[in-house]
Formats: sequence, C-alpha cells, structure tokens
Amino acid sequence: MTHLRRLLTTIAGFATLVAVILASGGTHAAPIRLKDLVEFDGVRGNDLVGYGLVVGLNGTGDGLRNAPFTEEIMTNILERLGVNVTGEQFRPKNVAAVLVTASMPSFSRAGSKIDVTVSAIGDSSSLLGGTLVMTPLNAADGQIYAVAQGTIIAGGAAAEGAAAEVVQGVPTSGVIPSGARVEREIDFELSSLETLRLALREPDFTTAARIETAINRSFGKHVALMLDSGTVRLDVASTGARSPAHMLGRIENIMVEPERKARVVVDQRSGTIVMGQDVRISRVAVSQGNLTLRVQEAPVVVQPNPFAEGETVVVPRTTADLTEEEGIGLAEVAPGTSLSEVIAGLNALGVAPRDMIDILKSIKAAGALHAEFVVR
Repeated sequence: MTHLRRLLTTIAGFATLVAVILASGGTHAAPIRLKDLVEFDGVRGNDLVGYGLVVGLNGTGDGLRNAPFTEEIMTNILERLGVNVTGEQFRPKNVAAVLVTASMPSFSRAGSKIDVTVSAIGDSSSLLGGTLVMTPLNAADGQIYAVAQGTIIAGGAAAEGAAAEVVQGVPTSGVIPSGARVEREIDFELSSLETLRLALREPDFTTAARIETAINRSFGKHVALMLDSGTVRLDVASTGARSPAHMLGRIENIMVEPERKARVVVDQRSGTIVMGQDVRISRVAVSQGNLTLRVQEAPVVVQPNPFAEGETVVVPRTTADLTEEEGIGLAEVAPGTSLSEVIAGLNALGVAPRDMIDILKSIKAAGALHAEFVVR
C-alpha cells in the first residue's frame, strides 16, 4: 500500500508539472535577445593547458616510485633555480605533478588575469593546501599565452586512519581564482573586419530569416543577409557604424522570436520527460501491460533415518509464478493530437512515468510521433 501511494503521488506530481510547463509555454516562444541566440564571428575564447608542479602538500603528494615524471619535473625546476640535484636520491611526499587548464576569454589583454583549474595526474591523494609553482600555459599553436601560479582551493576533503578512510568531494582537483596572468594577446583585429558573420547556436532557417529581418528593420536598410540555416552575414560598411564593435553593441539586444524544432527528451534514469509545444502525434493505437515472472528456489535437505544406511542429499524445490498486471487497454489516438493531450490521458489512466517513456518510444518506432526523440 505504501508503494502504491508513493507511485500515485509521483504520477500526480508529474501531471501537475506537465500542466504548468504547457500553460506557461503559451502559443508562441518568447522573444530572446540576439546575443543569446548567436555567436559573433571571431568573438570566442581559447583553451590553454600546461604541465606543472604543486608543492607544500601535507604528505599527500605523489609516490615518486609510481610517478617518475614528478621527480623529473621537480629536478628540472630545481636546476633552473640553481640547485644541482643530479645523481641525488630524494623522495619527498609533499609534491605532485598536475595538469593546469584554463580558458582565455576573447579580447584578453596582456596583464589581465584568468581562472585556472588544477588536476593531479599522479597518485596524489589530495591537493589541499598546495601551491602551484610557476607554470606556462600553451594554446593549440604551441605558443605560451599565460603563466599560472598560486594557492589551490580544492573542492573536497580526505582523512584516513589505520583501518578506515573517508573522502568527500574530489580533493585531487581544485581551482586558483585569477591564478594566471595573460602574457601574450590573441592576434585578432575586430576593427578591420568589413563583414561579420553571426553563427546560430541552434541552426534553423526560420530563426535565421527572423534575425535578418529584425536587423534590417533596426537599421532601416538591407545590411543583413541569411546565408544558410546557421549563418547571417552583416555588411559593416552599410550599417554606418563607426566600428564593428559599435555595430555589435547596437544589435546584440535586438529581440527575436526563435523557432524551435519539435523535440521530446526523456531521461530513463530519473523518469523525466520534457517536450516542446509543437510535438504532434498521428493516428495510432496503444496497448500497454506488465508481465512479471518470479522464480524462487527453496532446496530441501533430506537425511537418512538414525542408524540407517544412506547419504544426505539436497532435493531441489522450485516455485514459479507468472502474473500479468493490469495495464491500459487498446486506446486509439486521433490524428493531430498534441503530445500534451496524450500525456494527460496516460496520467488519467495511472501510467507511471517510466512506462510512459516506453510507450513514447514505441509510438516513435511506429512512425506516429512527429518530433526529434532524444533518450539520455
């Protein structure tokens, strides 16, 4: 009874969630700022990576026998500082080799600071309290664009005793806010561009056409041209703006109503179903039920009578039970029915969310669900 009550509560809550989502969706999508729909050509970040050394750990560093690259980088650093350790045997436990990653924002200038992420690559158990030694960060072209250094803020904790160990979070990874200083600027001159392209995050011909119309209406002349479903080209000279930056500052807050594809996304692990408002279903018949087979083994030990000859044997005893739970009967869905109406009908029949996912998958396989079906 408790399980049934919990199931009914889950179904009722899901039905309420679906109703709220559909009621708030309206019949049209809300207008969105242009900056939230497109990426501007050339205005992008760049990924950086480096290999460095963390020092000052409280005995939680790499075991140098298992991570020889840690000893190698430590030797190189000490020799650059004028300390000759050639041929010496040292086994410190407070150092760890790490990979340092960062994203260099667009138009970063020399001297500005960016955040970095530090992750252990050896067998270090924790980076808590460690300090990253000066580490150059390279881009894909092999050039050094930033240098990182600072105290690591790890996102976890670890403690251990003689017979137990407790780990919370991930202490082998951490961040250094403003931990890298930009030393080289990306060679990109926005002001020299004569044309500029807008790349849609969700390519769609209708949305691209609306963006073109909205920009041309804002300038009062034809300055934007849709090239394909994911690209709109702007003629900087025709806008009359003093620079491409001024032009982008003018158009990025233009409101555009995007057109979305009909899409259904389901998460089988949590039983979540998210759908768009344009999903439609053709005429289809649905029948659903659950078949449960239970097989239980209960072997019996049989022993001979006292003072009698014989051996103790195990006699198998098997109980098999086949039950078919009551499901929904054969139901027909009229053509042009929205998915929200189908979901409401299934909720009224008491179909659990996970069974509902199986029904939707079957409707899609039958070719009656007219939407992109994404299963996670």
